[in-house]
Amino acid sequence: MTAPSTVKLLPGTEAPDFALTDARGETHSLSDYRGKNVVVYFYPKAATPGCTTEACDFRDSLASFKGHGYEVLGVSPDSQEAISSFADDFSLTFPLLADEDHKVALAYGAWGEKLLDGEVVEGIVRSTVVVDPEGKVKLAKYQVAAEGHVSELKTELGL
Repeated sequence: MTAPSTVKLLPGTEAPDFALTDARGETHSLSDYRGKNVVVYFYPKAATPGCTTEACDFRDSLASFKGHGYEVLGVSPDSQEAISSFADDFSLTFPLLADEDHKVALAYGAWGEKLLDGEVVEGIVRSTVVVDPEGKVKLAKYQVAAEGHVSELKTELGL
């Protein structure tokens, strides 16, 4: 299998803008968040064990992120219906965005080959990109673990 060529984002580079629909049908663009720090995290599939752990960790830490001036956006290749159910089932109070054609994940370097149950597949590589108020990449982490990632991110950001 040959995955599309993805380029990992580097600190100091411009974060690609995007416009994606959330669980409620509202469109969010990265440019809507200009002037704020934004955590954009990519997860493979709504309501799976690892993605649920990570999303609930973000939910439980949301006050800390917001208190330090950070917004949180979750992005997956799921449909709007799937992310809506996920948000409702786990009381996720930050925007989850549907990237069904995975173009945003590709632009952010969060799409590619990965090992799943001993098989190489193409899909979301669990990743987090932090964007500064000017729209530049502050931090980019790829192939992160679902469990403990939010805590590590908070430490790295000094929260």
